Amino acid sequence: MVRENWGSRVGFILAAIGSAVGLGNIWRFPGVAYENGGGAFLVPYLVALTTAGIPLLIMEFTIGRRFKGSAPVAFRRMNRNAEAIGWWQVAISIVIAVYYAAIIAWAGWYGWFSVSQQWGGDPSTFLMGDFLQASDGFGDFGTWMPDIGLAMVVVWAFTLLVIGAGVKKGIETTSKVFIPLLLVMFGILVVQALTLDGAVEGLNAFFTPDWEKVLEPGVWLAAYGQIFFSLSIGFGIMVTYASYLKRKSDITTSAFTVGFANSSFEILAGIGVFAALGFIAFESGVPIAEQSYAGVGLAFIAFPTIINTLPYLAGLFGVLFFASLVVAGWTSMVSIVQVPVAAMEDRFGWGRVKATVVVGGAMAVVSLILLPTASGLMFLDVSDYYINQYGIVVAALVSIVVTVWVLWRWKELRDDANATSTFKVGPVWFVCLGVITPIMLAGILYLNVRDLLASEPGFEVYNQYQAFGWAVAGGALAFGVVMALILRRKEVPPVETEEEAHEVEAAQ
Repeated sequence: MVRENWGSRVGFILAAIGSAVGLGNIWRFPGVAYENGGGAFLVPYLVALTTAGIPLLIMEFTIGRRFKGSAPVAFRRMNRNAEAIGWWQVAISIVIAVYYAAIIAWAGWYGWFSVSQQWGGDPSTFLMGDFLQASDGFGDFGTWMPDIGLAMVVVWAFTLLVIGAGVKKGIETTSKVFIPLLLVMFGILVVQALTLDGAVEGLNAFFTPDWEKVLEPGVWLAAYGQIFFSLSIGFGIMVTYASYLKRKSDITTSAFTVGFANSSFEILAGIGVFAALGFIAFESGVPIAEQSYAGVGLAFIAFPTIINTLPYLAGLFGVLFFASLVVAGWTSMVSIVQVPVAAMEDRFGWGRVKATVVVGGAMAVVSLILLPTASGLMFLDVSDYYINQYGIVVAALVSIVVTVWVLWRWKELRDDANATSTFKVGPVWFVCLGVITPIMLAGILYLNVRDLLASEPGFEVYNQYQAFGWAVAGGALAFGVVMALILRRKEVPPVETEEEAHEVEAAQ
């Protein structure tokens, strides 16, 4: 079995950036920064990037390249008993992909609605009532909504077509087109937002530093949490993508490039979002602190409200914003779905097309059954909270502890990365990866559990549906353990990379 390689280093970096730059960059980072000190938040944020995000990226890039496999195979080759971690990450990716397609479909429809402001004068009622027909619980599925369902079919079809085409012809080619396109579209959007009345006040709200906040431990944990959730680390994506790297690829420089590119886009998103929120504050008199500036509320309620009051080019503004959401979300979804597809390819020797059709098709079917219903938003909200706050956080923590402390493989990974990298890592990398990152992940987990058990405001729905949420997060872990036990006696198929195959041909 010949394993593909990326066609170029640029292709790999753009694909990794496409995975990291997703919906959370646009609708999560601005709100997190605003709530945690504004401009002062950039200090703990950049510290988190350099002491946790990039060190973990280097670890995952090195594991993928060294052991030449998707998450289950890479961890199995590192140690026979570590395969469960890889399957755990596969399960997390499956859960995220199932609901992620729905958000991309919503954004696609809202891009179309933007042309005529079809949501009318009350975007909140339109979203929850007319568009999503959202129910208050899981029991009321209502009717299957063909508009959302058909948009999701398109999202899934394009995703599976790209993955089925392969790493070079599919993922790399589309990344070279859509990542520059995303930057251009969002750049135009930001420039347009900066010309609006009130934009300066919005930027002041976003950037004005509250230095006292920097002294609060919760702000630092929020910074580390944002880095973990925005870099696509901890659930198999970067291990899988790096497994297609050539042996002489520069690991550390690639990690720094991806990390800083992702953070640069987040700051750009914050500028665009808060310039627009400043405009709505100017027009309506509603302070920014009382507006929706994160998540679904920002994207599908606040921005339609902004579009309704724009003095010019309202349709273009809306199309650019929601098209940016579609592209950012879709490039991330491609990377998420690639994780289970590659796992079945590597572990069972399936061909690319078979793995894509069977695994991707099954995920699409589940997605299309659950999400275009009245209960779809509830499934999405609860699944997203538990799989991110508990699934990814715990899986990332376990992967680091096992790799660094239990198996003591950090020296081997360090030497492997340094052998082909311009920027060498050493004791500082070990301290960041093996000490600082686990402590911060444990702190984030503690705060998540504390807030959930204390029934903090905004956690009511997560408390109400704890059984379902814990089943999702715990089910991912159980899936990983069961798959590893089933496959314990099944040896990993040998892999010959395209690079090695070409070397053999040249020698002959």
